[in-house]
Amino acid sequence: MNRITNLFETKKAGILSVYFTAGYPQLNDTTTILRELEAKGVNMVEVGIPFSDPMADGPVIQESSTVALRNGMSIRLLFQQLKEIRQTVQIPIILMGYLNPIMQYGFEAFCQSCVEVGVDGMIIPDLPYADYMADYKAIADRYDLKMIMLITPETSEERVRLIDAHTSGFIYMVSSAATTGAQQSFNEQKQAYFRRINAMNLRNPRLVGFGISNKATFEAAASNSSGAIIGSKFVQLLKSEPTIAGAVDQLLEALKH
Repeated sequence: MNRITNLFETKKAGILSVYFTAGYPQLNDTTTILRELEAKGVNMVEVGIPFSDPMADGPVIQESSTVALRNGMSIRLLFQQLKEIRQTVQIPIILMGYLNPIMQYGFEAFCQSCVEVGVDGMIIPDLPYADYMADYKAIADRYDLKMIMLITPETSEERVRLIDAHTSGFIYMVSSAATTGAQQSFNEQKQAYFRRINAMNLRNPRLVGFGISNKATFEAAASNSSGAIIGSKFVQLLKSEPTIAGAVDQLLEALKH
């Protein structure tokens, strides 16, 4: 069974997924970060493929992308780094990347490499739903890779239902139509959006991302979904803390307050 499916079947609430950019802060930190996150109890990880024009990302993740590219990170190198990861890490791993570098690698070749190293799914933020259905879904399905689609407060109910019907794994609920970045709290408008989607009784579980940084935002997100995804906050800590272990500890500490 796909590890993402298995996670959501065995853990119904309070799932913590963490994002980091491959090749940041140092080129060869990828496997160390993955092992450290799993060891400290994180349930799932999203590894970002750095790209020169990451439109969905705020300044923190954009900067990490720039540094990672300067460090020499590429899709090819990332797959090399992940080659033996399944000997030590069991939690689901999702690759998050923009369409351009994935297309340069070749979509089917990308899916093949994902399966070879044990990646469970992917998020391509700039892949339109219609293109996914027409050109990508059949290939991803053939490799049992979960294509995770994003929805925002502006996504129509009809589109949400279509995404729910034609994807599996989970739905990524973006807390706002803006870019990523840590926030202190979610206003009533955002919480109403979480409740509205929850009331739709979708077949897929949901995780909330963009703006999760502390106990208040994690709990607000998790109360109307299966859990939350943290990115910018962790990337910030990877920059400010002297060790990777320290960054993970500080992240988990932040979620207690």
